[in-house]
Amino acid sequence: MDLALLRTFVTVHRAGSFTRAAALLGLSQPAVTSQIRTLERQLGRPLFLRQARGVTPTTIGDELAHKAAPHLDALVEIAEAGLEEDSSVRTLHLAGPPEFTAARALPALTTLTGQDGQGFALRASFGNAEEVLERLSAGHHDLAITTARPRGTLLTATPLCDEEHVLVAGPRWADRIGLGTLHRKGVAALENLPVVEVHESLPLVTRYWAAVFDTRPAASGAVIVPDLRAVLACVSTEAGLAVLPRYLCAPALKNGEVVALLDPAVPPLRTYFLAVRTGTLAMPHIARAHEWLLRAAVDWS
Repeated sequence: MDLALLRTFVTVHRAGSFTRAAALLGLSQPAVTSQIRTLERQLGRPLFLRQARGVTPTTIGDELAHKAAPHLDALVEIAEAGLEEDSSVRTLHLAGPPEFTAARALPALTTLTGQDGQGFALRASFGNAEEVLERLSAGHHDLAITTARPRGTLLTATPLCDEEHVLVAGPRWADRIGLGTLHRKGVAALENLPVVEVHESLPLVTRYWAAVFDTRPAASGAVIVPDLRAVLACVSTEAGLAVLPRYLCAPALKNGEVVALLDPAVPPLRTYFLAVRTGTLAMPHIARAHEWLLRAAVDWS
């Protein structure tokens, strides 16, 4: 069986679309379609069901991808490493959300980058859950930290840690709201207050409101900035209230730059997952980084 056909097949399986697979492979869509049809003729079975938007693998397609993908990934690793004298130094490609990756994962992993010739080079990329899982599936990353558990069998995810969310504001806003009033009136005391968030849809505030108040927020975003570190900086300058992970705002809470407005009996949590392509933990540098992050995460929750 032609390895080029298998590579195209696995890329289509991961991308869920001939069009996206063609872009990843640097081929035309007709060329990708032709290769998949050739492989289907060789096997005598359909591998994908064509739909209006993309393709869905058949049972045979899923089984073939599950068997072939890890071996193809290993061959790509060998090809990229080459036969250089220094080929023992491998490169780990990590992806995840910028704040968590910068504050948690990178400090843990950089201790492995130069340990007596057994370390690895490290390359990090940032993105949201959808982006990092798509690029992990396409082979651009080795490990992905994500708040979404991937579906299917091509990716394997392990719970990494839980992140507690805290409703915070600057001291002047906390005084204006009145913590006693807030505990008595509940969500009504927070209506129409300015909100600082990472997106217009207010994902963190909406999740907090649903978990703690069983409702949706009435306010709209006053400041929208796509980085939680910037959200914290804005809240510290009295721009409004926000929902932030405790690990990120703990120093600001301790020194009084921001104030926790509520202390619910069951605080809202968000789970992070450590995802890899199925089978790639057989590669020592990926397995070592995976294990190291799981160990480090014991102290993060």
